[in-house]
Formats: sequence, C-alpha cells, structure tokens
Amino acid sequence: MAAAGIAGWLLLRPATAPEYAAAPPAIAPAPAAPAPPVTPERPVAPEPPSAPEELAGVRIDDPRHLACLAQAAADARAALREAQRLETSGALDAGEHCAAAAYLALGEAGEAARRLERLGSGGAAPSQLRAAWLAQAGQAWMMAGDAQRAYGAATLALVLVPNDIDLLIDRAIAVASLGRPFDAIDDLNRAIDLDPARAEAFVFRASAWRQAGRAELAADDIARALALDPGNPEAYLERGMLRRAARDFANARGDFQRAAELAPGTPTEELARAQLAALAAR
Repeated sequence: MAAAGIAGWLLLRPATAPEYAAAPPAIAPAPAAPAPPVTPERPVAPEPPSAPEELAGVRIDDPRHLACLAQAAADARAALREAQRLETSGALDAGEHCAAAAYLALGEAGEAARRLERLGSGGAAPSQLRAAWLAQAGQAWMMAGDAQRAYGAATLALVLVPNDIDLLIDRAIAVASLGRPFDAIDDLNRAIDLDPARAEAFVFRASAWRQAGRAELAADDIARALALDPGNPEAYLERGMLRRAARDFANARGDFQRAAELAPGTPTEELARAQLAALAAR
C-alpha cells in the first residue's frame, strides 16, 4: 500500500533498494527530519509517487486536512498546532493523521507510528483507509528501528486487505530485518503471484535469497528484475553485492557504477559509491 509523499501524507517507503542481511531499511523522512545512518550494507526501497488528495484510494476531501498535511512538510510545529485545532473541531482522524505527519517530520518516528497505529486499529473509517494507516505505522516503526512492531502493524493491515502487494512487500522488509528471510520470501512469492511484472518484488526477493545463502536463486531474481526494468538501479546494486561476494570484482564494480549513475543524489548512489570505494581499497 504505497503511501503518498508528505504533501498528501508522508514519504514513508524507503528511498532506494532493499538489503535484508543487515539492519532494518531506513525510511526516508520529510526534509526536516534527520536521516538515519546509511551503511554500505543497507540499501532501502523505492519511494512512491505523491497523491495529495488520496490515501490508499480513499479521497481526502477536507481542505483543512490537506492543508495541515502540506504544512507538516514546511513547518511541522505549526502543523501540530493545526492538528490540535482539527481535533478540537471534531475532525479527530484528520487531526491525528496530521499530527503523525508532523512528528515524523520532526524526527519522532516512534510517536508518529503510535498515532498511526491507533488510527488503524479502531474507529469507523473504511477498512482500506485503516489498512493504509497501519501500513504507514509499520513503515514509521521501521524508521524508529522497531522491526517487530512494523511486522505486527503490517500483519494487522493485511487482515483488512489480504492481497495488497505493497503491504506484502512492507511486511517482507520487516520480517527479513528480524532475520527470517524465508518468511520474507513467502510474502514476496505472494506479491509476485499477484503481480508478476513487479520488478521491485524480485529485487527484494533476491536480497532475501542472498540473506538465506542462496546466491543462485538471488541471481535468477535479479535477472528477472532487470528483464522487467532494465534501468532499475537497485537491481544493479544487488547484483553488484552478489558479484562482490563471489569475488567477481570487475563485474561488481561495473554494477555499482551503473547503480550510482542511474540514481544520482539518492541513498542508492551513496551506497553504490561506498561499495566502489571499498573495492578500490582492497
């Protein structure tokens, strides 16, 4: 369930490619929030397009809600005051949602996640919207470094929308971060069954296979991802890691260079260049 950018909600899907074997993937916050540390072993996932007037296919019609979400990106503390006014006026869900956006922009991902979890766990909102809030809660928990709670939030969301591909991918990220690559592969298998053209899912599954020590299956999935999306920088980054592990340093270097070229100014480029530096130093 890809969330929209902070103008319509928050930038909650990670900003580059997956790497399950190390720490949990980071979640790119709004510009005001401090970014979590990025290491060469820690790519993250692609960010979704922005859709300010919609959340999980449910249109947001309240202009005060939309304005508050937009304000969270520009002035998070002012947005918190506006969120309180929304709640006082009776717009409880809108106020809580906006407050979560503001807390994430302030770097308080845990507080954002708790508020989103409350929104998704009760109330009279449509199930699709509750699932979106739970998905966002899971992604915020990942940003806060709590993969177990992220997994729980995604699982609750999948009870509401069992065939949501983005939620399956989100839960795979969380459970693989808990050191359970085969559970991640189960979710990614479902995602791929639902959409065999989803290159991103193949890249994630390749990373999970690599975590599980199945390099040949990881390589197969990267080949499939690149057949679907020849310009996917995360696929090149993952293939470079596979080749580096196989001591095919020349081809690994080419993959890291290609990943950096395809994703300028992103964490993917940073990770690829870190890998290039490590190869140069050997």
